[in-house]
Amino acid sequence: MQLGEGVEWAVHACVLLAVVPPDQALPAARLAEYHELPSAYLAKQLQSLAGAGIITSVPGRRGGYRLARPAADITVLDVVRAVEGSAPAFRCSEIRQRGPAAVGPEHYPKPCGVARVMWAAEEAWRSVLAATTVHDLLVGVTTDASPVSIRRAVTWMQEAAR
Repeated sequence: MQLGEGVEWAVHACVLLAVVPPDQALPAARLAEYHELPSAYLAKQLQSLAGAGIITSVPGRRGGYRLARPAADITVLDVVRAVEGSAPAFRCSEIRQRGPAAVGPEHYPKPCGVARVMWAAEEAWRSVLAATTVHDLLVGVTTDASPVSIRRAVTWMQEAAR
């Protein structure tokens, strides 16, 4: 399974929006600028996030985006679902019911072992994403990033946020 890069971009955008003061917003072009992303493609991710109620669009000259709710209330799974949808990653097509050894579906009362392990792995993956919030990621950034990078980010944010 491979998630699109839009998921990474959307999660990073949410972490960046988590530091925008509640009375301000960050324009889409500035969000794209921060990580040198193509603004047209990031705009699609921002639309998905807004549609899911994760971020909100602020109209006008001082407009842009900000989080729609506290960062501690937004999980990484919320962001993944907004961008990629909530369809399961694995879809069992019951191939064990094909070929020379196949018998009717009544002979398969339980899902096959392949499906069970794939579903268990996806459940574990989704549980980790559901247990991790944008706030958790922000705390990680503040402890893992270089002090120089943090100072530059603060200076940039003071100039970029409206």
